[in-house]
Amino acid sequence: MEAEFDVGIIGGGPAGSVAAAYLAKAGLKVAVFESENFPREHVGESLVPATTPVLLEIGAMEKVEAAGFPKKYGAAWTSAEHRDIDHMGFRGLEHDFRAAEILFNERDQPGVDRDHTFHVDRGKFDLILLKHAEELGAQVFQGVHVTRSDIADDGVTLHVRVGGRQVEVPVRMVVDASGRRTQLGAQLKLKISDPVFNQYAVHTWFDNFDRTALAVDDAKADYIFIHFLPVTDTWVWQIPITDTITSVGVVSQKKRFKEYGGDRERFFWETVGSRPELLDALKNSDQVRPLKTEGDYSYGMRQICGDRFVLIGDAARFVDPIFSSGVSVAMNSARIACGDIVAAAQAGDYSKERFAGYERTLRRGVSNWYEFISIYYRLNILFTAFVQDERYRLDVLKMLQGDVYEDDEPKALAAMREIVKVVEDDPTHLWHPYLGSLKSPSAKPTF
Repeated sequence: MEAEFDVGIIGGGPAGSVAAAYLAKAGLKVAVFESENFPREHVGESLVPATTPVLLEIGAMEKVEAAGFPKKYGAAWTSAEHRDIDHMGFRGLEHDFRAAEILFNERDQPGVDRDHTFHVDRGKFDLILLKHAEELGAQVFQGVHVTRSDIADDGVTLHVRVGGRQVEVPVRMVVDASGRRTQLGAQLKLKISDPVFNQYAVHTWFDNFDRTALAVDDAKADYIFIHFLPVTDTWVWQIPITDTITSVGVVSQKKRFKEYGGDRERFFWETVGSRPELLDALKNSDQVRPLKTEGDYSYGMRQICGDRFVLIGDAARFVDPIFSSGVSVAMNSARIACGDIVAAAQAGDYSKERFAGYERTLRRGVSNWYEFISIYYRLNILFTAFVQDERYRLDVLKMLQGDVYEDDEPKALAAMREIVKVVEDDPTHLWHPYLGSLKSPSAKPTF
């Protein structure tokens, strides 16, 4: 059967839309198959600067700026702990660990031409990207479900459910951008659970929430906030969505959520109640959406590419989202993969070896993210002191900007790892009680 499209993309979220935009701009015939009808609600509402070069390259930045999303200039962390921690010989780490802030423009970043990124309503943001890809020439089919991908030597047949009818769509190669549904990964039995992170999130939106309630500097109340809770391995995100609406979510270990028997209301309110000032601010605002849950937070794939297929975004790998990495990894994995896909199409060769550059670069970038997040969880509230240290601040900021794909392990990771080891090895250390319980495996998990 002759191919109808050069590339069939499963999923129209940021990964799929960005891939479609790059490929359409390169002159390829592209189809996007999205099971939902946009706009639709989605978690992951705060961007990092690494998304800026992608938006500029595909020509969507002007539309995103025009949408009026709140601008994001930095990030902040707060702790429930109110006593100073003795730095115990760690020169430069004498800082007050109760709060920390970073500005994205403290460090120049390649391809980033502005001092801000955005907090976004994902329903609106994702629709902008999908429509933009369509305007560039991609064919977009919403409300259709790819149920299976048959990969053969001479092409791929996508089995697509449209209403109650099944149709076959022949393509030259398939890109799985289906998000945490991981359509192709599940079909090929590639998915593996993360050995460390088994997180669960419960989240919603509030109107008229006082964003200054936990802010050290009221002028920076519209940053993204990560609030540490006095509950093991548990934190809260605070993300502006509009001038008055704020997204708030609790992330904790799944085993802790199970202790509540699935009662998301009790879990959410009792957990945020561990920070009374946060609870008060939420009680004095208006909840405008029902609580939603997100599970299967961290997983990988044994394989992210093969003959005639590539996995991108959450369909390839998802790591705990504490640094807003989800959309950035989605968009950048699409950017990186599309370079190899265009070259493969030009050569008429869609063999796995054609995608080796993508695989190598994504592995390196996500490995850096994974290690950073792993050590961060172990440092726990001590991270707020570490991020203020002038010796490591810019290196940490580079990772927080999402600039993780081109270099080997950043030097700050080694310093963070060394501090954790010193504290772990000495139960009498004054920092020891503040360590988080999550520990990285001795070997990093594979995709």
